[in-house]
Amino acid sequence: MVTLAYLGPEGSYSEEAARRAPLPGAKRIPLGTIPDVLEAVDREEIDYGIVPVENSIEGSVTQAIDWLIHEVSLELYAEMVLSIDHGLYTSASQADLPLEQIARVLSHPQAVAQAHRFIRRTMPRAEIELVASTSEAMRRVAEAPEAPWAAVGSRRAALRYGLVERVYKVQDYAENATRFVLVGRRSPFPPEAYRERPWKSSVLVTLGADFPGALHQVLACFSWRRINLSRIESRPTKKGLGSYHFFIDIERGEDRLLTAALEEIEALGCRVRFLGSYPVFSADFVQAEQGASTDRQA
Repeated sequence: MVTLAYLGPEGSYSEEAARRAPLPGAKRIPLGTIPDVLEAVDREEIDYGIVPVENSIEGSVTQAIDWLIHEVSLELYAEMVLSIDHGLYTSASQADLPLEQIARVLSHPQAVAQAHRFIRRTMPRAEIELVASTSEAMRRVAEAPEAPWAAVGSRRAALRYGLVERVYKVQDYAENATRFVLVGRRSPFPPEAYRERPWKSSVLVTLGADFPGALHQVLACFSWRRINLSRIESRPTKKGLGSYHFFIDIERGEDRLLTAALEEIEALGCRVRFLGSYPVFSADFVQAEQGASTDRQA
């Protein structure tokens, strides 16, 4: 049986992404942190992993990006984009507690950042406690029913842990979506699969000799071939100030034009690491056998 790791515990947004991954019948395994997921796959203890890499409000999930760059040698095989609606939840015994009297708010750092203004305005005296996942926050609140605590996360996780919804859609901006990637060591489907869907490719470029215009020359290799870049992000090489890797997303699957562009970049003296060419699944992609419509209502 194919195994698929995700950031747990059960009820997290990562679990929802795992349920919607193009791996029918996969056994889903929750792990404690994003590095745990990536390292388990890298050691081949688990076949595939799914991790968040970008949010429309807060930008990159840098821990995932940096682990993919520095700590593991994995390829990207699919992208899933999920709409994210956070709620504020308390135990049933705190259902009538005024929000301004909540003493502690627990959630994942990304969720806290996405609802930062709401938390400051409605619970100005609350201590913020960062935990490994939104579902872990729910579990912690459920285990302390007499404490004046609240968790920020998903409805499904709140139902799982028996919490009460106090406010729904607490994110600071209405359009909130998170991009997840499926990673592994071998492709889970044949090359012709999902060819009707949009595809992306991702590469990591490290500049060669430091000279003026180096990054411009790299980007020109894509530009004159009319290859569109959907995202470019610099991440430290950890070898000194001013030394960066460039994580680049390209709006096309692997083809001759892209291959030629990467060869030209290497000819400029840069190092290129190909991270994968993969299909993109939007928030409405649902596996029928997973009953995801039920998940959405839960």
